Formats: sequence, C-alpha cells, structure tokens
Amino acid sequence: MSFQNPVFIPGPTNMPEEIRKACDMATIDHRSPVFATILNPCLDNVRKVLKSERAQVFIYPSTGTGGWETALTNTLSPGDTVLAARNGMFSHRWIDMCQRHGLDVQIVETPWGEGLPADRYEEILAADTNHKIKVVLATHNETATGVKSDIAAVRRALDAAGHPALLFVDGVSSIGSMDFRFDEWGVDVAVTGSQKGFMLPAGLAILGFSEKAMAATAQAKLPRTFFDVRDMEKGYAANGFPYTPPVGLMNGLKLASDMLLDEGLENVFARHHRIAEGVRRAASAWGLELCAASPDLYSDTVSAIRTPEGFNATDIVTHAASQYGVAFGVGLGEVAGKVFRIGHLGSLTDVMMLSGLATAEMCMADLGLDITLGSGVAAAQEFYRSNPARAALKAA
Repeated sequence: MSFQNPVFIPGPTNMPEEIRKACDMATIDHRSPVFATILNPCLDNVRKVLKSERAQVFIYPSTGTGGWETALTNTLSPGDTVLAARNGMFSHRWIDMCQRHGLDVQIVETPWGEGLPADRYEEILAADTNHKIKVVLATHNETATGVKSDIAAVRRALDAAGHPALLFVDGVSSIGSMDFRFDEWGVDVAVTGSQKGFMLPAGLAILGFSEKAMAATAQAKLPRTFFDVRDMEKGYAANGFPYTPPVGLMNGLKLASDMLLDEGLENVFARHHRIAEGVRRAASAWGLELCAASPDLYSDTVSAIRTPEGFNATDIVTHAASQYGVAFGVGLGEVAGKVFRIGHLGSLTDVMMLSGLATAEMCMADLGLDITLGSGVAAAQEFYRSNPARAALKAA
C-alpha cells in the first residue's frame, strides 16, 4: 500500500496535513488551564455539528464501538428490552453488544440493502402498551451496505405510538459528513467516532446525550466505570477528565471541527453528496448496481457496489492494494464477496475521487470484467463538470 495515494475506504478517512500536525503536539499538563482551551471548544463545536442547542457532549478515548457501549451502559439495566432492526453488519454488531450485556433485544430482521422499517417500528411500539421497550436503536448510515435510513421517520414512529422509549442513533459514518439533526429528530443519544467525518485517526468516541438520556443514568444498573458519563460530567465541570485525556487527538478534533464549521455544514453535506453522486454515475456506467435497494437509501459517505454473480468482489480490493497501492473496502457479513465498497467521505475532493474510480476500472478490467476503461471516470467527470464545487475543503 502506498502512503502517497488517498484511501477510498469508509474509514479511517484521509487526514488533512493540518490535522495531523495538530495531533502531533508537545506534552501539556492536562490538569492545567491549558487543557480547557482544547476541551471546551471541542464540546461546543461537536454540539454544533450535531445541530443541537441542548445535547450534552461526551468524548472518550475509544472508538464508535465504545460509544455504543457508553450509550447502553449509562441508560439501561439488565433485562431491559431494546428494539432494533438488523439490516447490516453494524446494526448486527450493536445488537450483539446488547445481548452480551444481558438485554432483551426485539429484532426486526430486515434485508441487507434496505433501510430501517419505521412503519414496523410504529406497529411494535403501539402494541407495547406497558412500555417494556426502553430504547430504540437506529443505524443512520449502514456502512456495510451503503444504506442511509430516515431517522426523522423513526422519531415520527415513536411519537405516533405515543411511546416514551429513548432513541439511540449510530451516526459513526454519517455525523460530520451527512445532515444530522439531533434536536429536530428528537435523538436521545448520538454516537460517532473521530476517524470518519472528523478526518482524524481512530481513537475518540464522540457522543451527544439529551436531557432525557441524562435523566435515565440515575436509574441505569448496567455496570460502567470507564464509560460512566457521570464521572465525565464531573471532570468537565473542572475543565478536565476523570482520567488522563487523549490530548493530541482532542487538539486535532478542535481543529477538525473548526474546519467543518468554517466550510459550513451545508457545504460539507453538499460536497459529500456531489462526490457520492459521481461515484454512483460511474457505477451505472460500468453496468453495476448498488447494494442499496433504491435511490432514497443511497449513502453519501460509502457506496457498496455489487459485482456480477459468480465474481468474487473481494478480488477487486486485494488487486487494488497489491497492484496499484490503493485501498477500497471489502464486503462484510451477508454481502462479503458480493460487493466492494468505495468510501467517499472526510477529506476528499472530486479530483481525488476520480483517481479512485480510475483505479477501480483498471482493477475490474485486469480481473476480466466487461468494463470499458474510462467509462465510469467519464460519467463522473461529466457530473462534476456540471455541478462544480461551491466550497472546496480548506484542508485539501
């Protein structure tokens, strides 16, 4: 793999040089007032990225998986019931975590490639007259299948059923890249990580808690120590952590969130949509379909592209790495070997994406697929020329 080439995986994403330098800093006393100049802007900026006025933000030395565990252990007790749809690898993993914690998960099995079944959620919630269900899990962007789900529809389902369950949203591959509306959608816990839309290395779990979720922490009986938000809340009140914070990563997060806000969130979302649409035009020109079942489900951060029956899609990924030094994503779970994934999020431009599309074409041609070199690149070029960038990513 060549460090000179950008990566086209759905995370970790390409890191702007400014952010890399911000993470590479001298040691400071994290119990001194200096740390507050890093911590407080991070908390304020993340709240803005979530489009929230009220969310209580927590940042842990961890990953999105640790963020899932933070959400569960701080709000639930053994035996509590959780409602979740399994429509991809990451919704599956969150369900698995719930079960390992002794929670009763009511699973709505959903075809991989489909979005969350909000109508089915509403039926189940309306029938739960005793309000046994305590939490509804929702994966906003299923990274394994390139499927975006309608979180507003899930909130409407809860409201239509008159159900008090908390709404937890996995926004690991959406927050910072796709529109996310914490307050408007009535989200109670949002989970993301540093290594995707925030353009940082892996190492931070980033969460937003609503007032309702914070209130639930007083009754929760699942064990938690490292991920206890009450301890973190006390630490923040003194401008610190309850333990040693990841200062360099947080200094990077301060800059990364500044960059997103300076670009303008709507411009960030438009850039991701534009780049993603170029990838989708390329896939169509190749005669290939996306795993996502319909255009309303298309993700703007990752496209899972189906290859012809009998062809092992993983070969494209391994060939790209060995022959051209370029990274794409393999298929996971039920779609392993059936799709390859192109990540198009974080620090990325139209021109960078064109290089990835050209590489994918070469790999497919090398492996004997009926691909005309230049066809997908030309389709993306035509789209990018007709839809020029309004605001270039400042770090690019």
